[in-house]
Amino acid sequence: MTMESPNHTFLDSSVFFLVGIPGLEQFHLWLSLPVCCLGTATIVGNITILVIIATEPDSLHRPMYYFLAMLSLTDLVMCSSTIPKALSIFGFHLKEISFEECLVQMFFIHTFTGMESGVLMLMALDRNVAIYYPLRYATILTNPVIAKAGLSTFLRGVFLIIPFTLLVKRLPFCRGNVIPHTYCDHMSVAKLSCGSIKANVIYGLMAALLIGGFDILLSSAEARQKAFSTCTAHICAIVFSYSPAFFSFFSHRFGGHTIPPSCHIIVANIYLLLPPTMNPVVYGVKTKQIRDCVIRILSGSKNTKSHDL
Repeated sequence: MTMESPNHTFLDSSVFFLVGIPGLEQFHLWLSLPVCCLGTATIVGNITILVIIATEPDSLHRPMYYFLAMLSLTDLVMCSSTIPKALSIFGFHLKEISFEECLVQMFFIHTFTGMESGVLMLMALDRNVAIYYPLRYATILTNPVIAKAGLSTFLRGVFLIIPFTLLVKRLPFCRGNVIPHTYCDHMSVAKLSCGSIKANVIYGLMAALLIGGFDILLSSAEARQKAFSTCTAHICAIVFSYSPAFFSFFSHRFGGHTIPPSCHIIVANIYLLLPPTMNPVVYGVKTKQIRDCVIRILSGSKNTKSHDL
């Protein structure tokens, strides 16, 4: 159903269509292969991390590994929020998504990208405490403190992202219902509105600064404090997470017509798909305890012991 107004035709916004990557439709089937591989690697890698941490009580039940488990859980949620729909678009041309499903996907994607940013910041703080207060490490980062830190990071994401969905829900849509993206990104949906999206733009900038800007400044500062080798894995995770994230965010708002839509969408998907895939690799390779556990599982040996870094 549509409603006529003097200047606009307001569309029934109950259904949207995600078109994937505009301009590359002929390659969608081929693109489904790397997306499927990344999704499989994300699931296998992060579940492996979780199983190892859960089944190695002696060496891995420490704050650093609890934070790593939070990161793996966050990555699994991000993967399940994006990859199934991307595969249905690329592989089966199933592009339809209801407005309610779009809002739910938007909420989960933005909440858990914020959660990942927060967990990386907590891991930087964990390394800082381990470096500066080694004798008090266990008494400072107790299990209740870790639980409260994880819950606070999650609630920060939830309360900052809920307004995204409310700001989009209030908008009238008259510029079509075709979203040039592989998922329901906040600004991609808002730009279909014929109403004012100034509040969406301003709040998006505020949320990005409150989450990403704060976390990356704090994480980078902590990572620079001591020997580079101590924080190599964490620095790699920061680079994988934030480089495409900031490019995607600012190009969406300030890139105008200078950046091709396909380039922006590819980078936005790299931002969501690459960090969850690479985090288990980065921390698994760098962390001797996890690396030894993986080697023991793969070799079937029962005698290999894990040692602290």
